[in-house]
Amino acid sequence: MENVFDMLQDRGFIKQATYEDDIRELLGKEKVTFYIGFDPTADSLHVGHFVQAMVMMHMQKAGHRPIVLLGGGTAMVGDPTGKTEMRKLMTQETIAHNAECFKKQLSRFIDFSDGKAIMVNNADWLLNLNYIEFLREIGRHFSVNRMLTAECFKSRMEKGLSFLEFNYMIMQSYDFLVLNRKYGCNLQLGGDDQWSNIIGGADLIRRVDSKPAFGMTFRLLTTSTGAKMGKTEAGAVWLDPEKTSPYEFYQYWRNVDDADVEMCLSLLTFIPMDEVRNLCALEGAEINKAKEILAYEVTKIVHGEEEANKAQAAAKALFGSGSLEGSVPTTELAASEFEAGMDIMTLLVTTGLAESKSEARRLVQQGGIQLEGEKVTDIGFMVTAGSFKDGALMIKKGKKVYHQIKLS
Repeated sequence: MENVFDMLQDRGFIKQATYEDDIRELLGKEKVTFYIGFDPTADSLHVGHFVQAMVMMHMQKAGHRPIVLLGGGTAMVGDPTGKTEMRKLMTQETIAHNAECFKKQLSRFIDFSDGKAIMVNNADWLLNLNYIEFLREIGRHFSVNRMLTAECFKSRMEKGLSFLEFNYMIMQSYDFLVLNRKYGCNLQLGGDDQWSNIIGGADLIRRVDSKPAFGMTFRLLTTSTGAKMGKTEAGAVWLDPEKTSPYEFYQYWRNVDDADVEMCLSLLTFIPMDEVRNLCALEGAEINKAKEILAYEVTKIVHGEEEANKAQAAAKALFGSGSLEGSVPTTELAASEFEAGMDIMTLLVTTGLAESKSEARRLVQQGGIQLEGEKVTDIGFMVTAGSFKDGALMIKKGKKVYHQIKLS
């Protein structure tokens, strides 16, 4: 059976590893308990988290045991990594709610039956720590000089790094020690921006308990130009269907740049690499076939086969021929609202296509709005009951955003 390390490397996941040869040997000869942490800073996971979820699925399929660590404690402090300023502090209640949302979403990807995986919350051990005891037992093993060389801190020194955030690395390192002692976890995985925190934990275990511990990081979801993926005009691409509909999710992947298709197919689907390379060898318009497969496969993993089929059918109806039978975002409005007519700017705000009247005005004046394929450039344009075809009206915003209004 193929070593999961080789498979992850072939698919382009691995960026850095401590004692790479030892990790490969370990994963090839025994069942390894590993963990990935998720700080619940929002009420849904986004596509950046999904890379880590894919790693967990690959590892579990290879016979290893995942620990999903919900950061109910670390989220109280906030990871300074990648942030130009301190995160807004959240209440314990908000963090607990977000953790429950993460728990439900991750349970769709990981099999927790019969002890095949574990889910824990670091609030259980971090929130009740005695600060002085913690400093004496754990803090003494950390060199401030060495910590300041970590990229997560270096990038913040000019604008200011709070002492609160400075504790984050020690807390995450302590998580690894706790999981090692309680569950025999000896491997921490994460995004490459977590490298400093991960090696801090592995080093702590060696210093305190004289046990071997390892860390490995994976590439972040970025485009070929280095920009972070998962951002749209409407904001982040979420895994929660209430925040990003399955159709919008599908369309995001259908519209990735040609240069990013192979990376996305490798990291975000289970398609064998031979097939991935064949698909990405397509040129010109043929690469769209690979994009359609990418969009369908990622949507199927995140939202299920039924939603993937609906999203695919909707896309084909909008861009090809056939009836509209998909999950295009839809707003239902009372027919009475259109008896006297509704101006286009009010309609755009009501449907969420614009956040304000000023944004709606800009969209219309710049030619960014179409109704049933006809461009609307007059901010005084009135939408009436006669604008609807069979009780439905399709709005197009820009080149890729579609929204349907149905009369109720």
